[in-house]
Amino acid sequence: MPALTREDIANIALDLLTEGPIDSLEEDVKSARLLRRHFEVTREAELTKVVWNFAVLSKEVDPSETGVEPWAYAYEMPADALRVLPVVNDMQDEIDWRIEGSQIFTMLGGGRKIRYVGNLVDPNDMPALFIDVWAAALAMKIAHAITGKASMIDVARQAYKDAMSAALRVNAVQKLGRSTSGLWEQARGGARHPLGYARTYHGGGWR
Repeated sequence: MPALTREDIANIALDLLTEGPIDSLEEDVKSARLLRRHFEVTREAELTKVVWNFAVLSKEVDPSETGVEPWAYAYEMPADALRVLPVVNDMQDEIDWRIEGSQIFTMLGGGRKIRYVGNLVDPNDMPALFIDVWAAALAMKIAHAITGKASMIDVARQAYKDAMSAALRVNAVQKLGRSTSGLWEQARGGARHPLGYARTYHGGGWR
């Protein structure tokens, strides 16, 4: 199967608006310029909104001492973190924590595995259902400017709702390994689940 490109995602968005495709996001045409403007910020926003299983990473980090109570320890956030997940102790119970700038402050020291939603950039690292969400979100943002029709905003919005609903349902089942009526909301809010779903950084790369 051919690798998915940025242009593929852009053209899925244009398809939703019944607009013609582009060959490159770098083209000097209106549709490419608008898509280029919104492309990356939309990707980051859609990744951040939900605790997507495919984007959950983890990294072992050691703290520095702040010398200030009660937040006596600070952990540096991973550089590619979009959203930090609850910080836990060795028993996997959530501890008190807060974020200031690029640091995570806690009252408990020691090496710790920080779990987070990573800033994935390669569309080939993302499942098809999330690609649909991303493309529909792009379509919503450019719908009126591209088509001049307010009705196309509603078309794009419905496509986004449908794509998000499908993606959330699958994400919820994958997250907890079972299907119940409450999983949709848990997936949206990031219910805690076993760390086995996270990839871990080991010196040379993610595993």
